[in-house]
Amino acid sequence: MADPNEIAALKASFRGALGTADALKSLESRIEALDPRGEISAADLEELERVSAAHSIASAALRGLVATILARRAR
Repeated sequence: MADPNEIAALKASFRGALGTADALKSLESRIEALDPRGEISAADLEELERVSAAHSIASAALRGLVATILARRAR
């Protein structure tokens, strides 16, 4: 039988990963517009670092939850 708390956690984790993916997507035009011969501003780098770190953490949390669910089902 499915665990409602597990399903709620999965949904929340998935929404978190999608939210951080949206934050990355919002930077797309600025990143694509960068001049290959130019410098990247400190502000752009700091924002990209912040957003990519958040996405990495959210994705890792989702992946860990999925792995936990799979391991529980394998028992």
